[in-house]
Amino acid sequence: MNRSAPSPAEWTGDEGVDAVFDVVRETAVEVREALPERRAYVDGENPSGERVSAADEHADELFAERLLDLDAVASYASEEREDQQRADGGEYHLALDPLDGSSNLRSNNPVGTIVGVYDEPLPTSGSDLVAAAFVLYGPNTTMVVCDGETVDEYLIEGGDRKSLREDFTLPEDPTVYAFGGRRPDWTPGVTAAVEGFEEDRLKLRYGGAFIADVTQVLTHGGIFAYPELEDTPEGKLRYCFECAPVGLVVDAAGGRVSDGYGDLLDADPDELHERSPVYLGNADLVDRVEAELS
Repeated sequence: MNRSAPSPAEWTGDEGVDAVFDVVRETAVEVREALPERRAYVDGENPSGERVSAADEHADELFAERLLDLDAVASYASEEREDQQRADGGEYHLALDPLDGSSNLRSNNPVGTIVGVYDEPLPTSGSDLVAAAFVLYGPNTTMVVCDGETVDEYLIEGGDRKSLREDFTLPEDPTVYAFGGRRPDWTPGVTAAVEGFEEDRLKLRYGGAFIADVTQVLTHGGIFAYPELEDTPEGKLRYCFECAPVGLVVDAAGGRVSDGYGDLLDADPDELHERSPVYLGNADLVDRVEAELS
């Protein structure tokens, strides 16, 4: 039987969403503690054809078990599962990347967790997101929470939280850029956009974990992209699990998120694990990418 989370923290003002984020906060502490012993890859691949670490599996199992036990949750989907897992009742459909950037574990670089809360069954448009959050396991464990209108950041210690930034927005004077993929594989428009950013003396900051790179953009201003490539125009990142939830955060922080040709949050994916190019950050920088791709 599903249960309600005891005394959920006030994250967004929505009791169901707050219960979800409270479980994410508590579980993130355990996920982080387990990382040192779960760096190795296991047999098999995830539905996107990527190698899976023991830490990926562990995080997915913890989040699924606990989130599906909430009365507010109708379904749970993750990058590690082919299909969604349904719950009895509930109104929210969750899409998680339980451990974003897990290939960074072997080199001791940051990883994260991404959570999208939708009010329509998946796959669905980013316009159906009611809230999103992500956890960054860096030198400190932090959690960024978005209710669709505002963005707050918290320090997570021992399961408790401390406010770091309230209702924050992207800096107006951007300083960093991060574009994924091999430069020789970029399309001409992507190459032209990056050359323009380099002429403006933006600093390259790319670490191989989506959440770590996006946090750089939110902190310093700039643009992140995993762009369209010559041989993979759909890019690499998954729409429901990564692009749309993180895009909601950036949009609420005063930025823009695009698939290169328009607002990414208006896209309507056909498949649960569908990929999409993504460009997000300061609005004028995203506009410049769209101009080069048009």
